[in-house]
Amino acid sequence: MGGEGWAAQALAAAEPAVFWTDRPDAPPAGAALAETIEVDLAVVGGGYTGLWAALQALEDQPGRRVVVLEADHCGFGASSRNGGFCDSSLTHGLANGLSHWPDEIETLVRLGRQNLADLAATLDRYGIDADYWPVPEVGVATEPWHLEDLAEEIDHHRAVGDDVDLLDADQMQTLVRSPTYLGGLIRRNDVALVDPAALGWGLRAAAQSLGAEVYDSTPATALRGHRRGIEINTPGGRVRAAQAVVATNAYPGPLKRPRRYTIPVYDHVLVTEPLSAEQRQSIGWGGREGMGDVSNQFHYYRLTADGRILWGGYDATYHFNNGVAARHDQSPPVHAKLADHFFATFPQLEGLSFSHRWGGPIGTTTRFTAAWGTAHRGRLVWVGGYTGLGVGASRFGARVALDLLHGAPTERTELAMVRTKPVPFPPEPARWAGVQLTRRALQRADARQGRRGPWLRLLDRFGVGFDS
Repeated sequence: MGGEGWAAQALAAAEPAVFWTDRPDAPPAGAALAETIEVDLAVVGGGYTGLWAALQALEDQPGRRVVVLEADHCGFGASSRNGGFCDSSLTHGLANGLSHWPDEIETLVRLGRQNLADLAATLDRYGIDADYWPVPEVGVATEPWHLEDLAEEIDHHRAVGDDVDLLDADQMQTLVRSPTYLGGLIRRNDVALVDPAALGWGLRAAAQSLGAEVYDSTPATALRGHRRGIEINTPGGRVRAAQAVVATNAYPGPLKRPRRYTIPVYDHVLVTEPLSAEQRQSIGWGGREGMGDVSNQFHYYRLTADGRILWGGYDATYHFNNGVAARHDQSPPVHAKLADHFFATFPQLEGLSFSHRWGGPIGTTTRFTAAWGTAHRGRLVWVGGYTGLGVGASRFGARVALDLLHGAPTERTELAMVRTKPVPFPPEPARWAGVQLTRRALQRADARQGRRGPWLRLLDRFGVGFDS
């Protein structure tokens, strides 16, 4: 049976569900808001950013009345659907940070490392069991031109103090075995793996332990300023808040302005059944390293705590007019393509089946990093657009949002990344057309040894792009 046949058979029994949340110990959703309340801080969105905002606000000022309003249930969306890569980078990787903020890169790297250390300390402080596991990260070369890119990249990593080395083909095969591997770059610092759903559940419990009120099934249907701050309408009640943080990221929230800068991009993921001892031996991978190839259209993959392989990425998709709907979560063509690529990478795993398949939207900006904005005379701050590296960066995003609400400048709020906005996406239909044109251009670049054509060079000139 060929690779495509293996892929189809392996997908046949995969549950159309998120592996991380498909388990009996998942906490039930909480109650919805059913009254009018007055609070010091209202947080719209119960994903990582919103929960970090609530938790840090209460650590800053114990006794404040803080409420979190979540349209579905806390941790829903990218906060429980991601691959669980917790990276210190605030800039969607070092190369992207250098391309946008070369003069501030040392500060951004330092703040990112401190943010990751503070994240880990928070998990210890509140006893959050999120399977936080520091690991090396490996960028894998599967084409000769990847080796050239990695050779250039390593000097940048060493300049900021990263513990990195280039791996030749033999070293790469010793680490993880695949006939597609030609080499790699290993970074041994500032990366961890987590159970993303458990992280979200733990953050919710920690915020509640400090007094946060959390309401599920409570979408913010309208938001306006009033003489005491911000008023938020929901289907069952109303919140009057002195200040507010809007952290809906890829999902449409009560503010229109963030939609100029952030679009939802769908990412899809597969998870295998647990590998047998023989299958595990056939691939090596003894260190649970986080893995990813270095093409423009890339795969990311990792081992779970119970010995499965999570395999995602590659084909980021955008639906017209910022389309977000449950029907987009399952994409048979994309999942089939991912499965085919999986067995091309690990043909020795023929016969392994996938247990779960899913997808969901990630918020991205034209510079691939978060953006912030204020409204209602500084009483409201919005933030979003982490582009797939939000597990760690969302804590920083929330910290900056709180700094902006406090009104006093900090080292964080003075960053150019915070003070400036990304180039906005054009309105439809130009938005959809531009994304499709860029996707095709990235595919062509990968097929042409990484050479970027006229369209990508134009985007590079203006510092904009599209990524997953």
